[in-house]
Amino acid sequence: MMFQFGPAAELRDVTMRDGLQLTGKMLSTDRKLEVIRRLLDLGVPSLEIGSLARADKVPPMANTLEVIGELTADELARCWVWVATPRHVEKAAAAGARNFQYCFSASDAHNQANIGRTTEVSLAAMPDATAIARSVGGQIELCIATSFTCPFDGPVPEERVLAIAADDRADSATDIVIADTLGQAVPAQVASLISRVAAETPSRRIVFHGHDTWGLGVANTLAAISAGATMVDGALGGLGGCPFAPGASGNTSSEDILFATRPPWFTPDTLAAMVDLSEKLLAELGEPMRSKAVQGARSNSHGRSASAFEWVI
Repeated sequence: MMFQFGPAAELRDVTMRDGLQLTGKMLSTDRKLEVIRRLLDLGVPSLEIGSLARADKVPPMANTLEVIGELTADELARCWVWVATPRHVEKAAAAGARNFQYCFSASDAHNQANIGRTTEVSLAAMPDATAIARSVGGQIELCIATSFTCPFDGPVPEERVLAIAADDRADSATDIVIADTLGQAVPAQVASLISRVAAETPSRRIVFHGHDTWGLGVANTLAAISAGATMVDGALGGLGGCPFAPGASGNTSSEDILFATRPPWFTPDTLAAMVDLSEKLLAELGEPMRSKAVQGARSNSHGRSASAFEWVI
């Protein structure tokens, strides 16, 4: 029996940026390139490959410009870079990047902790960042972190997020990213905010960035897709978290999102290859495996008979 797995949404794997932010070990430029190219070869449509965050604050991002410089134009067309200032865009563009995720927080307290300025200052600088991106033929996303809750101020009102999303200083963004930075949202909240962004702010692609802190990463992602998101973020093995958001744990697992949504390019063989990549990477980093799909894929590894299910390795 063939099933229709609901509205289509493109996965963007963020392992090489958000996934690595809290790791205690560094990956070399060559190792990052190996992972990036393997994910692209497997068919993952889009990747987030690094950040221009200060290396003294987020050491695993220190070699982002080197990574950008080693990728081809065709590879970079499928890759995104996290930026927070016009200067970040300028530096990433000079290295070859063309897709920029301009990020700041709905919460002033988190924006101060993360970027060192108020939300208003970040928003006011976005037109300059956009102009630089456009000058090299690039595109820029508006990414609103802490769209649901802030670790310092608590719940974030929907109206706060909608006001930023509708601000004319951000209306040239090709996409808008709604981020559950702490993973504290529930599906009803996600569906409500995504629906309102779709209905009440300029028309553009809506991206949902979720975390699995409270075990609702996949449920929230599916709620976002049903409400209108057409790109969703995940990381291999559920790796990641925000160093400036106490209590934030790993991203929603890419494997779990893919198993739930089943895009045409994602087959049992693709999952098997992704599991191998994910297990080796997390072991190298000394990080736990949080993906339920990976655990399910390995459910026959101890002699338990699950081989009738084609997704079991």
